[in-house]
Amino acid sequence: MAKAVGIGGLFFRAEDPQVLAQWYERHLGVSDMSKAVWQQQEGPTIFASYPKATDYWGPREQKWMINFRVDDLDGLIAELREAGVQVETREEWNSYVGRFARIHDPEGNPIELWEPTDQSTWQEHG
Repeated sequence: MAKAVGIGGLFFRAEDPQVLAQWYERHLGVSDMSKAVWQQQEGPTIFASYPKATDYWGPREQKWMINFRVDDLDGLIAELREAGVQVETREEWNSYVGRFARIHDPEGNPIELWEPTDQSTWQEHG
């Protein structure tokens, strides 16, 4: 069967696309396609829909949340806080699949940061 083999892009509207692109590049190292195609590292990707009534990532009118895999959650949290970005963490966000933190971009879009545990410890659960 033919199938999708990865995420090819994420497209969304922004009040100020240029400012938002600069923010993502500065704080997360994600380059905007006007500069270069961002090359991500191979690794797990979770694709999941949630019930419309979820409050997991904020107000119900917020339709999406992006999750970035990170290689050093503690280091990134420190850098973000140093730059004045508010970072939220909760102990219950730590699980067998890894550790998580939450930030918002300048337009209020939720961003989840995920440092996965060793893949072999959780592949058997999915």
